[in-house]
Amino acid sequence: MFYQDGMLQYPVRVERPDPLFARALQQAIGGVEGEIRVMMQYLFQGWGARGPVKYRDMLINTGAEEIGHIEMLATAVALNLEGAPLSMQEEAAADPVGGAVLGGMNLRHILSTGLGATADDCNGVPFNASHVYASGNLMADMYANVTAESTGRVLATRLHTMTDDPGMKEMLSFLIARDTMHQQQWLAVIEELGGTAGLPIPNSFPQAKEDGRFAYAYLGHHKDGEIPRGRWTEGPSLDGQGTFEPMISQPLGGKPSLAPPRPDSGAQAEQMTG
Repeated sequence: MFYQDGMLQYPVRVERPDPLFARALQQAIGGVEGEIRVMMQYLFQGWGARGPVKYRDMLINTGAEEIGHIEMLATAVALNLEGAPLSMQEEAAADPVGGAVLGGMNLRHILSTGLGATADDCNGVPFNASHVYASGNLMADMYANVTAESTGRVLATRLHTMTDDPGMKEMLSFLIARDTMHQQQWLAVIEELGGTAGLPIPNSFPQAKEDGRFAYAYLGHHKDGEIPRGRWTEGPSLDGQGTFEPMISQPLGGKPSLAPPRPDSGAQAEQMTG
């Protein structure tokens, strides 16, 4: 169950409304790096979590925090749209706010919401939940969460440089700080679960059943045989179970051969002869 008290998690104020920045903020709401993604990711990970209940509680608690972040950003979008024109016939070019219509304002902010936020990215593309990762493997999900918070923090820092509005900078400063914490939070869980010693994921599958020849080999596919060398080509593997080595990729299988199409498959007659 979720509760709300009508208060924002952090103050949101806009001194100079900017409809173009409202459009940019949409990426932090409904983009692949945005808050809808992490909110749904953490909640679904938590709802499906099995094992120690503390991980379920932590995930759902953080997912609830992300709901508050969406509320903040939606409020910021609405405040940045205040004073924007609702008609293309208004004197847009004569007014910096109204000029946003000609300068690239998201028209869905006019047509669909009456100057409110949408569940879209900055190009008006609706959020796609296929970007939500909840595998049921706690370690795998934590690595996905680190990536989500990292790309989200990159986005927030870019938005911070795009605006001169003090209120927007303050709000983004808070969100950037929370991204810092959440990166550390998920890494702390990974450490608690054994860190790199918990690799490969899932560690419950017997490695004896995989082809060990290729478990720690870096395969090179350059035609000239050159292999980019680094930590991934020599020395002990991070899980301590093997040794990295470079290997030129070779075709180990023959050319594929498929049966002729079925007569009722809709193929051409010439295909039936193989």
